[in-house]
Amino acid sequence: MTSAKKAPVCVLGTGLIGGSLVRAAVTAGYDSWGYNRSAAGAEAARTDGFDVSEDLPAVLRRAADADALIVVAVPMPAVDHILSSIVTFASQCALTDVVSVKAPVRAAVHAHGLASRYVGGHPMAGTAESGWGAADPDLFRDAVWAVGVDEGTHADPWARVARLALDCGSVVLPVVADEHDRAVARVSHLPHVLAEALALAGGIGGDLAFGLAAGSFRDGTRVAGTAPDLVRAICEPNSAALLDVLEETLAVLGAARDSLRVDNSLAELVEAGYDARLRYESAQRWEITDVRPGDHDWLETLRAAGQRGGVLTHLN
Repeated sequence: MTSAKKAPVCVLGTGLIGGSLVRAAVTAGYDSWGYNRSAAGAEAARTDGFDVSEDLPAVLRRAADADALIVVAVPMPAVDHILSSIVTFASQCALTDVVSVKAPVRAAVHAHGLASRYVGGHPMAGTAESGWGAADPDLFRDAVWAVGVDEGTHADPWARVARLALDCGSVVLPVVADEHDRAVARVSHLPHVLAEALALAGGIGGDLAFGLAAGSFRDGTRVAGTAPDLVRAICEPNSAALLDVLEETLAVLGAARDSLRVDNSLAELVEAGYDARLRYESAQRWEITDVRPGDHDWLETLRAAGQRGGVLTHLN
């Protein structure tokens, strides 16, 4: 999708996701610049020809002057500091984020008095790598980008966020913050925890186990190669939802253990897991149509469609 007039985009944090967003936005024709707290990271971006600075006040003053869409792309522990700076230097700008949890960010935004211009966002894309050097302008292509439709969301900033996601090659899935967090606990955060446990189990087996490890171990532990601090920053802010699904998963594993011990059988777990995987592979995206941000009941319409897996591929 392209838009007739692309509003500037200011990205705060230029690691894997933020850096990829700067690259993707520039590729899509946006005037985009960014902030990186590390001078070395900012210099690396400038060496690659991108406008990234370690001077946060200057970056935000520029955003305020240009009426840019500000994208918060730092880990959750750094969000409060970034929001405080936005309040000081660019409080009237439209605001979104790409943090992996939504309810804690939304609460922080409200606490700082920035809710009227905020729309939550989360592109479901990434790799085990981190930092500017891992940034890829095609990271978001064909990905699902969750865009918040919580009560009180305003149409103008929502449309700006959705257009940016679409222009970066994603489809937009409307979602409410709490529902998003419960869902990603299952399909994003739990996989991190299970990958770490699987990697640990392999490691306990020593050199022989690693010598015999092949595709199933490699694929199952891929995200365990993510920097530990980043995994904690992704998972721990969603601890309530993650604890619920961990308890559920431990119960499933406990039942499988008992069945194996008593009947030497894993049939129930294996068959249920196989069926769930087939459902995932056969799931079809369906397109939300005839919804214009700002129309009567547009939020409610998008919210209901997103709950059923509907996505936007363009804006009316």
